[in-house]
Amino acid sequence: MPANVHGSFQGTAQAFQASLANQPWLILAALFTVYIVLGVLYESYIHPITILSTLPSAGVGALLALLITKSELNVIGMIGIILLIGIVKKNAIMMIDFALEAERNEGKGPLEGIYQACLLRFRPIMMTTMAALLGGLPLALGRGTGAEMRRPLGITIVGGLAVSQVLTLYTTPVVYLYLDRLRLWFGRRAKSLPRLLPSTRV
Repeated sequence: MPANVHGSFQGTAQAFQASLANQPWLILAALFTVYIVLGVLYESYIHPITILSTLPSAGVGALLALLITKSELNVIGMIGIILLIGIVKKNAIMMIDFALEAERNEGKGPLEGIYQACLLRFRPIMMTTMAALLGGLPLALGRGTGAEMRRPLGITIVGGLAVSQVLTLYTTPVVYLYLDRLRLWFGRRAKSLPRLLPSTRV
């Protein structure tokens, strides 16, 4: 081929390539929306970060599952990762919501609140996660016509849930306690700053 001849995608292939290029911005927009909603729900800037800290483990698990099965990260796989944003964060929501309720209504400290939340919310967390994981297994292990298109969706769901379930049960309480200490530190620092009163003239 001559050096001045170049190949490029056209038609539906070009639209597909353009949609893949916009996927990172779509994920960032979804994360920002989730942060805003959680911030309004908990009236805090810190606790939404605790909930969103569960998402990296899900993303890593989904990508590892795709690498192990030698599957491509296509549009269907990206849909699975976006679904994980909604599925995985419910683990942290269930724990943090109960911990905040114990702190506000029962007067418990952060450590006691999150410890009690881990004990009482362990069973519903496991039940919902296993239901979603087992629901994705037929997609991940499916055979037959068109299975290659649906398989990345099941693989990302199963891999992301498996890894995040193991990690978030341990990391979420730790992140919650450290960010709560950071919130208290900022609160004490704000109170220690001198308040500037408006100058008055006689």
